[in-house]
Amino acid sequence: MPKKPIPEEREAELPPETPGTEAAPQTEEPAPPEASPAETELAALKDQHLRLMAEYDNYRKRSQKEREALYGDVRAETVKALLPVMDNLERAVAAPCTDAAYRQGVEMTLKQCAELLASIGVARIEAEGQAFDPNLHEAVSHLEDEGVAENTVVQVFQPGYRMGDRVLRHAMVAVAN
Repeated sequence: MPKKPIPEEREAELPPETPGTEAAPQTEEPAPPEASPAETELAALKDQHLRLMAEYDNYRKRSQKEREALYGDVRAETVKALLPVMDNLERAVAAPCTDAAYRQGVEMTLKQCAELLASIGVARIEAEGQAFDPNLHEAVSHLEDEGVAENTVVQVFQPGYRMGDRVLRHAMVAVAN
């Protein structure tokens, strides 16, 4: 019986034949056994449990970060509220006074406040004679001074403070042009 030609559309679907090779016998792999409904439900519950544990872990970590950030924010706001007291104590020490005991009491109070702030990590921002830095200083005036380099802080009107990397209050300064 003569061989019938294969239509061109179907010929493209056939794998190419290589000379000298025979078609390998195809072995059928056994299909995996069907999972019982109980095993399927168990797998789904395990997956749900793992996802729930991951969500809880993420929630716990996020809550911890929020608590730490809140603690830092509350500390910073508390210190900011105390800075005007420090300013007033410094003004009191700078004012002329005839009563030595009174002056000594104000100086001791100022020193104690400064030590307290230093113990919690609050530091005064050094400004006078430094290059103007808008991240640390607030320029409230410009002065013409030929003896000082341009953009140098020449006078401090109000000291600035920082806690770690956080600026609590910018130093109010005059800058040379």
